[in-house]
Amino acid sequence: MMKKLLLLMAFVGVFMSACTKNETQEPVTTDENPFFVEWDTPFGTAPFEKIKNEHYLPALKKGIEEKKAEIKAIAENTEEPTFENTVVALDNSGPLLRKVSGVFFNMTSAKTSDELMEISKEVTPLISGLNDDIYMNEKLFGRIKAINDKKAELNLTTEQDRLLDKYYKNFVKGGANLNAEDKEKMKKINEELAMLTLNFGENVLKETNKFEMVLDNKEDLAGLPQSVIDAAAAEAKAKGYDHKWVFTIQKPSFIPFIQYSDKRELREKILMAYANMGNNNDELDNKNNASRIAQLRVEKANLLGYNNWAEYILEDNMAKTPDKVYELLGQIWTPAVARAKTEAKDLQAMIDKEGGDFKLQPWDWWYYTEKVRKAKYDLDEEQLRPYFKLENVRDGAFMLANKLWGITFEERNDIAKYHEDVTVFEVKDKDGSHIGILYTDYFPRASKRGGAWMNAYRKQQVLDGKEVTPIICNVCNFSKPTGDKPSLLSFEEVTTLFHEFGHALHGLLSECNYYGISGTDVPRDFVELPSQIMENWAGEPEMLKLYAKHYETGEVIPDELIEKISKSSKFNQGFVTTEYMSAALLDMDWHTMTKAEKVKTMEFEKASLDKMGLIPEIIVRYRSPYFRHIFAGGYSAGYYSYIWSAVLDADAFQAFKETDLFDQKTAQLYRENVLAKGGSDDPMKLYVQFRGSEPDIKPLLHRRGLD
Repeated sequence: MMKKLLLLMAFVGVFMSACTKNETQEPVTTDENPFFVEWDTPFGTAPFEKIKNEHYLPALKKGIEEKKAEIKAIAENTEEPTFENTVVALDNSGPLLRKVSGVFFNMTSAKTSDELMEISKEVTPLISGLNDDIYMNEKLFGRIKAINDKKAELNLTTEQDRLLDKYYKNFVKGGANLNAEDKEKMKKINEELAMLTLNFGENVLKETNKFEMVLDNKEDLAGLPQSVIDAAAAEAKAKGYDHKWVFTIQKPSFIPFIQYSDKRELREKILMAYANMGNNNDELDNKNNASRIAQLRVEKANLLGYNNWAEYILEDNMAKTPDKVYELLGQIWTPAVARAKTEAKDLQAMIDKEGGDFKLQPWDWWYYTEKVRKAKYDLDEEQLRPYFKLENVRDGAFMLANKLWGITFEERNDIAKYHEDVTVFEVKDKDGSHIGILYTDYFPRASKRGGAWMNAYRKQQVLDGKEVTPIICNVCNFSKPTGDKPSLLSFEEVTTLFHEFGHALHGLLSECNYYGISGTDVPRDFVELPSQIMENWAGEPEMLKLYAKHYETGEVIPDELIEKISKSSKFNQGFVTTEYMSAALLDMDWHTMTKAEKVKTMEFEKASLDKMGLIPEIIVRYRSPYFRHIFAGGYSAGYYSYIWSAVLDADAFQAFKETDLFDQKTAQLYRENVLAKGGSDDPMKLYVQFRGSEPDIKPLLHRRGLD
């Protein structure tokens, strides 16, 4: 599942969320703006206490101006094109724009506001125009092409060859080979796409914050654990409601509700509120946005000679073609949906046993799954939470990294934070040397988008012979502390934390020379390997005993509960896999359209789901109007990557299972060939160097009980 949403890396090196000027704001001079001076802070971290909203727009605009000037100088250089004076110069261009973007676009995801959204709307077309100006610059492309044409003579390293190849393809895909008329068409498409994707994401955020289910009758709380009731009471108090309970469609709120609430009509109300985000025919409706985005992507792909958007995207991924993606998804879909149908029968049997006179519906699935889980495995999710105090789980992830590589995490209270919920750590290698900085931000708030992700304030690279260390963040939306209780995680939230920590390690342990291919800058269907492999450790008995301790007594999680977790690990995997796979297939269907025509979004979605045979008791994980990953993020024609990477991670983890869970030799092979390499070599080659052979799908099918 996408616990993580890696932000789309645009040319300046961060996701371009986009923006509009506050006409009433006072101009900020260069001397007053913290972005225009060197940061005299520990490790060059952002001085958040000095940065104000009015600083962003002038700094972004100045950064764009400086980048344009640098690009002009590279393009008009009269010297013969070389790898250094063209490719490296291009890779290192725009330092101010990277600096301010690294902060601004992280804030628009983690701590946004109406003012930041307005700035985004003004900046988005400027960024889009900048990228077009670069990739359609004939002189600059001429220099890149000249180097590419003679690269066999240049004795480039593998890393240099990959960087050159990336930029050459970026220019071709950016329209460098188009005629003047088609270049103008491309520019208009890019600008409209940038604004539509921005609007799509903002609508989803506003929809998420808009819905609240206010309960004032204690009877409506029937079946809910006390921890869920306490969280709802705290939410009500925060919203100004006295003696009431508020549930939202933030996952830490609505998932426990549909798991435990005895009130069927309320389960239906909250689940359908979530499922209908962006589909309410109001100012936040996203149906037209989704359809138009898909249409424009076909137009862009066709302009560049591709049949569809998926071909355009997948060419650079491990999968290479849409057919390969559909082939993999088909191998897993068939057994998964068969298992889901069996699970549906088990749930219906439980309904019938309890005297329920109704057919299983999507809002019943989670609720009766809990009942069946208790009946089959004597396991209640609420039994586990006391052993998963957030800080203990986080420290468990840190402990794992220490056992594998000797890495340590030291909290730093002298580094500025952008919100009180944030904790900052300095990451050190086993010899005590500095690796980088990690920010963790774990709780939901109205200013933060949903989901979980890793991003970089600064990526690792070697610049002018000096090592630039990474500054990484993990941002999630976990259950908040309530009253005198700390944040106690569900097991799904535990695996989410380990997942995002895996992405963080990918960014932190990068050892590349060049910015454009360092860290997580790898093919989309390879980027989830470092995150998903970490999830494997979270539920291993040996690992659980290291970090899963009762928040009140300190008691290590008992063997009895560990055994229950192990025995139930394949439970409900038909649902879990089918719910995800239906979204991956829906994404592929949207992006294998070959005609640039506007379709009716919900009709298209229904036809897609009917074609694949999704059973009516399961709602696709992301319906089109709130499918941010593909319509407002970097996963268009790429949501399949979670299952592609799952094949890799299941096979890769076997290397540890075959030796030792914390085998340092295996861990070092993994670090050297995967985490350290970024995009500096072919991902399958890197995988084989680590594992010794290409991955087998069998470990994944077995792990999910689908074999």
